[in-house]
Amino acid sequence: MNLNEFLPTIEPENLYAPVMAEITEIKRLTSMEVFYRIELPDGAELGHQPGQFVEVSIFGVGEAPFSISSSPTHKGSFELGVRKAGMLTDVMTRLQPGTKLGIRGPFGTGVDVEKFKGKDVLIVAGGIGLVPMRSMINYVLDRREDFGRLIICYGSRSEQDLLFTDEIAKWEADPKVEFHVTVDQGGEGWKGNVGVITTLVPGLDLDLTNTACCVCGPPIMYRFVLMALKSKGLSDESIYMSLERRMKCGVGKCGHCQINSSYVCQDGPVYHYPDLKNLQEAL
Repeated sequence: MNLNEFLPTIEPENLYAPVMAEITEIKRLTSMEVFYRIELPDGAELGHQPGQFVEVSIFGVGEAPFSISSSPTHKGSFELGVRKAGMLTDVMTRLQPGTKLGIRGPFGTGVDVEKFKGKDVLIVAGGIGLVPMRSMINYVLDRREDFGRLIICYGSRSEQDLLFTDEIAKWEADPKVEFHVTVDQGGEGWKGNVGVITTLVPGLDLDLTNTACCVCGPPIMYRFVLMALKSKGLSDESIYMSLERRMKCGVGKCGHCQINSSYVCQDGPVYHYPDLKNLQEAL
């Protein structure tokens, strides 16, 4: 497969000019998160990598960055999972299919899938971190022959906060997927693991010489997940991390996402863990 077909194709003069795209499907995921399927005009493809993001604008309201949740192997549209967290996202929750949105992107550095090929893939996702990791998960599933085992560890605050529950059921039933889930607080009907996401790591059976891991979740999660993975024997070189924080413009101009010498919107969101060690504020 030629990875170039998935690389961004935006020309520099168009970085600031949104393309008007149409929402074709809206689905409630939880009380706070909503799923959107979006089509670009004239059948254009987004041309993204797993882990990249787009800027979404509603004229007269504002603009914000959102992770792309669909795999680049899925043609004809792309998908977002959006948490209600401000004025723009509040307006988005009231939109209907057929509404037009402004789209810029894709932006940022995504997962270098070539570094994962031929290896077991471990995904560690906490909360809304499953949104961008879903892109990588479905990429691996659609290119199954290029990868070894697919191991997913997903943690959520509660059963009611679990995202993409229909797909979770498929992953749990798929013999080619090793799916592990935990919730911080289990209700009366919850039969699975209860505890923070790091409680899933000790029970994993990993091939330490042939595993590549990608981690995404709330900032407080990273330090403890790293400790758990390293106590398991996973090397720094095997770990990639998605830091979705403080991004605004998407093109390295506003400085909102700057961490020392790095701009998350350009050098990230996906970083190779060894490259993060010199960014003292990152974790």
